Order: sequence, then C-alpha cells, then structure tokens
Amino acid sequence: MLKKTLALVAATAVGLAALTGCTGSDAPTVDKVTLTYVTAPLNVPSITEREIGTFADAFGADGVDVAYSELTTGPEQTAALASGDIQFLFAVGATSVILSAANGADIAIVDAYARAPEAFMLVSGADGPTSPADLVGKTIAGPKGTILHQLLVAYLASGGYTADDVNFVDMTIPDAQAALAGGSIDVALLAGPAASTMLADGYQKVTDGKGLIGATIVVATTRKFADANPSLIRTFREAHQSVLDYIDAHPDEVVGLTAAETGLSEAAVRDTVPMYDFSAQITDADIAAMSATVDFMVANGMIEKAVDVQGLILPSE
Repeated sequence: MLKKTLALVAATAVGLAALTGCTGSDAPTVDKVTLTYVTAPLNVPSITEREIGTFADAFGADGVDVAYSELTTGPEQTAALASGDIQFLFAVGATSVILSAANGADIAIVDAYARAPEAFMLVSGADGPTSPADLVGKTIAGPKGTILHQLLVAYLASGGYTADDVNFVDMTIPDAQAALAGGSIDVALLAGPAASTMLADGYQKVTDGKGLIGATIVVATTRKFADANPSLIRTFREAHQSVLDYIDAHPDEVVGLTAAETGLSEAAVRDTVPMYDFSAQITDADIAAMSATVDFMVANGMIEKAVDVQGLILPSE
C-alpha cells in the first residue's frame, strides 16, 4: 500500500512542479533546504510527510534537496533559523515566533500548522495542586518560551498570580514527564500523548489550554529567504497542502504511521488526533488568537513591546 501511495505522491509533486516551475529570476538561490522534524506533541503532518516523501519530491522537482533537523525547542529552532542552518520551521509555536520577532530576529510566518489548546496541559500528581492558588511556591517544569510556558503564565494570571510566584524549571517535555513521575517536581507542562499517558497512569490534569491560550502552531521561515526564493515558498505551501489532502484520504494508514513513529497505540492516536486542527490556511481567528498572545506576552513581561502579527505573515499568491 505504502509503495503505491509513494508513487501517487511523487506524481502529484511532479504535477505541482509543472505549475510552479522555476525559471529565470524565480529560480531557487539554494540547492538544499533544511526543515525541522518535530513529532511531539502529535504532529501528524510531519510524520506523514517524512514517511511518504512529499517535500523531497516537490523540492526535488525544483532541483533542491531536502534535509531534516530534529531541533525541538522554540529557542533552538528560531536560533537555527536566524543562523541560516534551517530554512523552514515545520511546526513552531506562535509564542516562539512572536518572542523571536520581538527580539529583532528576521522571522516570517509561511502558513498555519495546527491549533490545539486542549492538547496542552498542566499535569500534577493525584494529590497535587488543583488551582492557581495551589501552584504558589510549587516547582513546575516545562519548555521555556513555548505555548506550554504561556499556558502556565495564563493559568496563574487567572488567579491573580505571576510566574514569580512559582519555581519554574526549564525542561523538555520528556524530561518534565520523567521528573513528575520521579517526584522531583510538583507539576509538569505536557502536551499530546505525553499528557494523555500521565493521565492514564493516575496523574491529574490541573488545566488545559481551552479558554486560556490559542495554542497556535505555525510554519516559519525568514523574510530574507522568502524574498529571495518565492518559488520555494509556493512549492512548500502546495506540498504542505498535498500532505493534508493525503491525511484526509488515508486516515487509517496515517494512524498506523503515526503510531509506529511515536510508539503509541493506534487507539491512543485516534483518541488524541481530534484535539488538533491541522488546516494550513491562516484565518482571521488565527490572527486574532496570535494578536491576543502578543498582548498577553507584553502584559506579563515576556516581551517588552507589541509585535504586528499581520506583518509577520507572508502574503499569499
């Protein structure tokens, strides 16, 4: 089945290349692009794309090779983008993009990746904190400068508290999960399957992001790269949509691919996927959510001055 679908995707990519053929001044300025490959919390488009090779085929038709980077944290990703080591952040939290832009970095949004507020959670032990007030003085761990970090601050703010009222420790999601299981922290900032696994093991959800954060995940590049390579931006967008179309057309196969890559059961994947909206088009609601995130970050001292979200988005063609 997979060999047949690989052939189908390759044919689709060739068709896309015919529509977006690069000639003259529109020709790519690079012979290789590097994209981030991040599977957590449950990045079904990334897992599917790499398995069926959509980007390799689409960019290959433009004479451009594809490589992957497994940098996973927002700060690492935006730093690699700024250095030119990576050309596309294929799944980066809008919080990280806004923070990077606020710090003066050249960063631009290509399209949307996902929205999943209910997939991001604060998780504690069975007898742990259950309210913002209960978090005061507790040790809380998770990835700094991310959607999860924003969720923590938003939840504290809902009770009239700030990040200064807790002991926050910067950790990756797997490390935070392990630390909670080991009893060295009181609360872990978890997302997707990591959170679901802990809940199934008897831990409790303190809160998720519903009503607190937009949890918008996007695709980012630099404006310098986009201005120099409009054809590659078109290729990326069309190939990204091709992946989403494939997911819609082959749901059972995609669940199997995702389960195999993540080590989750197919049942767990099916239970978690509905938390995500993977559509690529940036909507007015997305812009409003990201603008609200900017306001929130300014109000809570995460950035010093506002960022124009609309100005970060590359124009559509």
